[in-house]
Amino acid sequence: MKIVINQIMTVSSPPHMYGTDTIEARMRDVLISLAPAFCFSLYHYGIKAFYTTAIAVIAALFAEYIYQRVMNKPVTINDFSAAITGVLLAFNLPPDVPLWLPAVGSFFAIIVVKQLFGGLGSNFVNPALAARAFLLASFPVYMTSWTFVNDVSTPAMPFAQAALSGHDALASATYLAVIKADPSFVPKFYDFMALLFGKIGGSLGETSAFALLIGGVYLLVKKIINWRIPVFYIGSFAVFAFIFGRFGRADIFNGYSILFEVLNGGLIMGAFFMATDYATSPITPGGKVVMGIGCGLITVLIRFFGGYPEGVCFSIIIMNLFVPLIDKYIRPRVYGKKIRRRV
Repeated sequence: MKIVINQIMTVSSPPHMYGTDTIEARMRDVLISLAPAFCFSLYHYGIKAFYTTAIAVIAALFAEYIYQRVMNKPVTINDFSAAITGVLLAFNLPPDVPLWLPAVGSFFAIIVVKQLFGGLGSNFVNPALAARAFLLASFPVYMTSWTFVNDVSTPAMPFAQAALSGHDALASATYLAVIKADPSFVPKFYDFMALLFGKIGGSLGETSAFALLIGGVYLLVKKIINWRIPVFYIGSFAVFAFIFGRFGRADIFNGYSILFEVLNGGLIMGAFFMATDYATSPITPGGKVVMGIGCGLITVLIRFFGGYPEGVCFSIIIMNLFVPLIDKYIRPRVYGKKIRRRV
């Protein structure tokens, strides 16, 4: 009897475990977790939020499909990873960017950052954040023009620069940009409500802290991400913001300014959806703690002392570059191995 083996099998050392978990299932859960923030962006920014997100996703899928076909590789657009990159990139863009900008960013994220380094799991930095940094350096005017939806129940923010036609929107700087320019600014109660429910200027996906927390909790409950990176990222950020606080000691000691800093900008989105990327975050529990603390420290340093009002994007990219080093030196003890003690 002749046996023909037409499939190569890779067998690793035992024990073996069988599970139904797949890349597609995990990526689908990530997309579900991003749905609340997407709905908030549609509610506050209208159809332009849909156009920006749709173009970013379509361009990401198209870029991955074209590259893999040209390079004669298996087409993997069905695993939803490219779609997630498109959504996250859109969430990092202002709502009024020209529609070609998310397309350019998606092509850069997929081809330059992801595919040229081997595809899914081989990229050394987060593709969406790398694309955001590329767009910020290449098109700074488009990437720093913000709007927010005004509501009669929410007092108009003190830094609004110009009212547009009607009373439904204002062109403005973000809170972080205003604080950078005017250190005397002190947040009020309605500022916290605006941060929670997206009544502020900012990127499409980062304006509502409440919507992002819903998605983050979903990822934790489904065990898609590990709790260490977001907890230590946000926690260390709060600690360092307390140490280097910029609202005066009276505000710092009652925790008022710390909560304002945590809810502001892209901290929550970065902590739950970007710093936890499998390919660009440490493997070990200890490494994840180091990753979170490093991101928190760098974010505070850039926000408080750097030239940019926000530091989440660059902090995660910088820590991505240190991940191989973290994985090399922070390893769990081998089971059964005794620790040598010096006498």
